[in-house]
Amino acid sequence: MVSRHFIPQAEWANPQQQLGLAGERHAAAYLTSCGWSIEAHRFRLGRYDLDLIARLGGMVAFVEVKTRRSFAKGAPLEAVGPRKRERLGRVAQLWRLRFGRVGDLYRFDLIAITANRSGGYSVEHVADAWRLGEW
Repeated sequence: MVSRHFIPQAEWANPQQQLGLAGERHAAAYLTSCGWSIEAHRFRLGRYDLDLIARLGGMVAFVEVKTRRSFAKGAPLEAVGPRKRERLGRVAQLWRLRFGRVGDLYRFDLIAITANRSGGYSVEHVADAWRLGEW
């Protein structure tokens, strides 16, 4: 069995992890500026997680955030295939069972964050990016 230990985010050495966290923070700030409240960040089920769970009234968005410096590995919006969607759906179902409210509506959103050379970020929000069967 592999033992895991907690490593504070300030000590992360992997640049990809740091970039991903920065993108998630920018996405959360963007959603907040649009009136959404952040219900959870990195809600986990086993080794899978939902980057952000946001609420606007009775609408709950399970948000996958993809952050890129370039498109060398593909566009951020192309990075969530069927297998990843299914896994995110399982985590979302758990959150829904634990924390959902009667009358809530649910959707899956995708936010693409692109870091530019000047240190800024651009944000592309795709609301209702995909659907799962029995929601």
